[in-house]
Amino acid sequence: MLNTANHSVDTWQVESEQQAFESINTGFNTVFKVDQLSVGLVVPIENYSASEVPTMEQHVERVILAEQLGFAAVWVRDVPFNVPSFGDAGQIYDPFVYLGLLAGQTSRIALGTGSIVLPLRHPAHVAKAAASSDVLSNGRLILGIASGDRAEEYPAMNMSYSDRGERFREGVRYIRDMAKRSADFSGHYGHSGGYIDMLPKPTASKVPLLITGASQQSARWIAEHGDGWMVYPRDASTQGHAIENWRKILSELKQPLKPIMQPLYIDLMADPNAKPQPIHLGLRLGVRQLKQYLHNLQQAGVNHVALNLRFNHADIETTLRSIADEVLPYFNE
Repeated sequence: MLNTANHSVDTWQVESEQQAFESINTGFNTVFKVDQLSVGLVVPIENYSASEVPTMEQHVERVILAEQLGFAAVWVRDVPFNVPSFGDAGQIYDPFVYLGLLAGQTSRIALGTGSIVLPLRHPAHVAKAAASSDVLSNGRLILGIASGDRAEEYPAMNMSYSDRGERFREGVRYIRDMAKRSADFSGHYGHSGGYIDMLPKPTASKVPLLITGASQQSARWIAEHGDGWMVYPRDASTQGHAIENWRKILSELKQPLKPIMQPLYIDLMADPNAKPQPIHLGLRLGVRQLKQYLHNLQQAGVNHVALNLRFNHADIETTLRSIADEVLPYFNE
């Protein structure tokens, strides 16, 4: 275990014994632990740096391999339309259909969305699909949600871009209510009157919700209504300040401690000691430097990092095994 001057192993052990995140479902409980960091992967697990559209070759086989190697989670994205100016079509498939496939092909790895564009979907459909994915995977779903950052998608669905923040808040409330028995819901998305019910119910009392970025909301709203926060990649020091402020807000609101996760693009170099070089939303570096960088994020308070291999030039299977051999054992101790 590496040490830093201001956070010793003894302190880490004491804090871990004193605090724990809320227990929700199997996926959430496995991925998120106080003062620990787990490592996951963004799908598709392939290099498609030369194109905005991945090949999706061996995509299921690589998810199965990721589970076998001990990665904590895989994350699917919600990209309704291929917007050329955005430059990334994601994993192409509908995220919930894809999660159903992955749930049937795996047994342990957590299945996350990073993230569902909530204002573009009726929350009844999101609630139904999320609960179904959760039940079919035996409680492995973690639902990341966002307000959306591709304005071109909104007129294609005849929806307003300017009020997406308000619809996001209503969507969260709707999803929470649908996990209850005979929910009495009234708002922008409809009225239930307490006479109907939605099935299936999630495996726990709710589906764990991670709110992405700001999602057009205040920091206090996110802290109060989310089960965790999905932040964008930043250096460990900047990330640490953001997390410190997040924990301060949670304390002020008398909310329990809640986890932080982030994605990270990497290009793993052959030299295991290669120093980090910046790439889009991430780093080109050696595997030992990756371990050190993730350690720094852990010390800053990040609980999960989802690695994205879109710009990775080395063989994908070799890269996965290198991370599994050099990085995962340290964070799985």
